[in-house]
Amino acid sequence: MKIVFAIAEADPFVKTGGLGEVGGSLPVALQRQGADVRVIMPKYSVIPEHFRNKFKHINHFYVPVAWRRQYCGLEELTYNGVRYYFLDNEYYFRRPKIYGDYDEAEQYSFFSRAVLESLVHLPEFKPDILHCHDWHTALVPLMKKEFYAKEPLYYSIKTVFTIHNLKYQGIFPREVLADVIGLGETFYTEEALEFHGAVNFMKAGLLYADWITTVSPTYAQEIQYPFYGEKLEGILQKRRDSLTGILNGIDYEVYDPYSDSSIVSPYGSSPHAKENNKKDLQQILGLPVRADLPVLGMVSRLVDQKGLDLLSFVLEEILLLDVQVVILGTGDQLYEETLQAFAEKHPEKFAFKREFNDGLAHRIYAGTDILLMPSRFEPCGISQMIAMRYGTIPIVRETGGLKDTVISYNEYTGEGNGFSFANYNAHELLFAIQRAVKIYSSDKSAWTNLKNSALNRDSSWNSSADAYLAIYRSLFKEDF
Repeated sequence: MKIVFAIAEADPFVKTGGLGEVGGSLPVALQRQGADVRVIMPKYSVIPEHFRNKFKHINHFYVPVAWRRQYCGLEELTYNGVRYYFLDNEYYFRRPKIYGDYDEAEQYSFFSRAVLESLVHLPEFKPDILHCHDWHTALVPLMKKEFYAKEPLYYSIKTVFTIHNLKYQGIFPREVLADVIGLGETFYTEEALEFHGAVNFMKAGLLYADWITTVSPTYAQEIQYPFYGEKLEGILQKRRDSLTGILNGIDYEVYDPYSDSSIVSPYGSSPHAKENNKKDLQQILGLPVRADLPVLGMVSRLVDQKGLDLLSFVLEEILLLDVQVVILGTGDQLYEETLQAFAEKHPEKFAFKREFNDGLAHRIYAGTDILLMPSRFEPCGISQMIAMRYGTIPIVRETGGLKDTVISYNEYTGEGNGFSFANYNAHELLFAIQRAVKIYSSDKSAWTNLKNSALNRDSSWNSSADAYLAIYRSLFKEDF
């Protein structure tokens, strides 16, 4: 089975969140299952220089972007056994940031068309599957059908489109249809790309891909209804027979508590590794070193989606408990300023780092006792799986992948690997935290069982990679 991933980011080259995590780890897992996977992504100038210096130039060609004809270089690097191809155009990708520029529609229309054009130039490789990820590549299935229908190379290629977060859809003015994508007014209809007076890139992937996946089984159900459907629930309901939710995994080599160089005490080096990491975290953040207190942590974008409005509302009450709280992240100015004010008011109990710091994130996963994820919605969520890998107990809202991965503790049976609450309500979050803190403080045996359940949860990519391969095979009559 030969697969091409078209994706906007992949760790370790570029990663802003879960999409980059998937781009870096799922191809490796598929490769281990016997697939031949190639990844195509933009050659951003923000890719670290030590990688860019190793890129090998393969070819160059020109890409139609409506009436434009744009240069595209094709460069290659093999990393972790997977071949990555980087599409080079300095006008579109030599920028200080990868998202948010005024011409994103043109930028990622170019990328989508360039992905298809590049297939001709991949050395001795004809893909069976073109797997596209999120709105940045959602035009690919449509472009394949409209611009390459008569090209023999593309006849048998099947397309899969994965929704990583339905909230971000790539919505642009009507003029983009002709001026950037190069399609006529026949595509400006409700049955095609028109979307409330605009053009919606995500809609193209949902309409034209051979199969649609998203990143957890619960999210696949949720997005078929208005509360989570982001005004696309009608299409998703129509395509429900071609929609599958497959839970993301995490990279067990990157997140390995037994060999993690970012933490002071790798697990296995001491029977008290967790406690040592907790002490280290308290010291580097300037908190009193207290082994007896539970440390609550959060590693997150500071936005409404992640439940920051709930947390802000009850944070004063949380800090009345016998706890310490640690938060790492950046995001909306309102939440950054609110958390900074709490840190200044409660320096003995609350530490806030307004930054993205991967090393510190690892230390928080290893050094905290409880992870907070009170999300409004969460397609999959990765932090809760990383936390459990380090024996840190998650408190989550029952939505999306959080519901699929965290089993709330049952004090009667002893089952569970975390705590959860159902409604998007600040005091339900507070009650869940109070319950967890009480068990931490009063029932060490129950807490040890919780930690063991968390540590033993399989969050690897193995079963998910099998599920993707099953979908790929189902799109063909012959067996691979």
